[in-house]
Formats: sequence, C-alpha cells, structure tokens
Amino acid sequence: MSYDVSGHTRPQSVPARSAIALAPAPTAADLSASLAGIGDISMAGHRSGYAHLDTRPSPTVGRLSAAARGAAEALSRPSLWPRRRGVWQPAPRTVRRRADGRMRVAVVTLDPDQFVSLPAARDRSASAEVLHLVHGRAHTVATSEDGRMLAVQRLGDGRIRVLGTAEGHQLVNTGTETAVVVRVSG
Repeated sequence: MSYDVSGHTRPQSVPARSAIALAPAPTAADLSASLAGIGDISMAGHRSGYAHLDTRPSPTVGRLSAAARGAAEALSRPSLWPRRRGVWQPAPRTVRRRADGRMRVAVVTLDPDQFVSLPAARDRSASAEVLHLVHGRAHTVATSEDGRMLAVQRLGDGRIRVLGTAEGHQLVNTGTETAVVVRVSG
C-alpha cells in the first residue's frame, strides 16, 4: 500500500496499482525524433567527422617494450650513441624508426657515477614509459617528493623496466664504463 500525501489532510491509504500511472509506450517516430539531436552518441562505434573526437589509442606495454628492444638493437653500434653526456636526447632517426605510432624514443649516455633524472611526461596522455639498458650497468632510484630514497632497482641486460610515471626517478650509472639507456614513452 502507498500513501497519497498531496493533500492538506492526513495521509490516506491508497491501493498501489491505482497510485502508479503507466506511461504509454513510445512509438518509432518518437524514438527517431529523440535520437536526432544526440549526434555522435547515436553513431557509437563509427568514425566521427570531428577531429577532436577521433580515438587515439595509447600503445600497450608490449608495444613499448618491443620498440625499446628494437631501439636498443639499433643502438648497439657506438657510432649512434649521443655525444652529449647526462642529457636525455631524442634518439637518432634510424633508431626512432623502430617505434611506430605515437611513441617517443629518447636516449641518454652516462659516464661512471653520473646520474640523470627521468623527465616528467609533457602531457598526461602518456600511459607508461619503459627503459632498456643498451650498454653498461645502471640502476633506477625512486625518490619521494621530499627526496628520500624509496627503491633502487637494477636495469638488467635484455630486460625492460616499466615505469608507470617518470616523476621521482633517477637513473644512475653504477658501472665502470659508459652506460647507454633508451627510454620509450607513449
């Protein structure tokens, strides 16, 4: 039982079936008229004519890792290593060709005991970053906002280090020879 409280008198008991007003079922003409103003929503799954609504899929971790391995393979020749030390630089064109789509490839060369920060992503659409050691020995150091060391992880030969974010990470050459590391982000 439901109660009718629309009047100024005390609530009265009313049967539930009489309290529910059923709306008439919409007709096909009503539905087509109501969908006409929706635009792209009614075209779900189809390409839009608006450039800002185009989908731009982020590369998966697997694609980033494959691009990093390809870039490391191309950087196996020391003639392609960057001349400037301790600064992230865009990889040479022959190396960047190994990464397709919306991936950015950078490389850094570090002298022994030298370190460099991993730059923060320029845009928030970057999903992840991967690091691949090309030559030498290096570790990543994760730090908190106040500078405390949180974790130290070795970059292994032939292994990919996946970073959810680059903020708060340092890369340190812990070996006795030059370290070369490639970074792929997407």
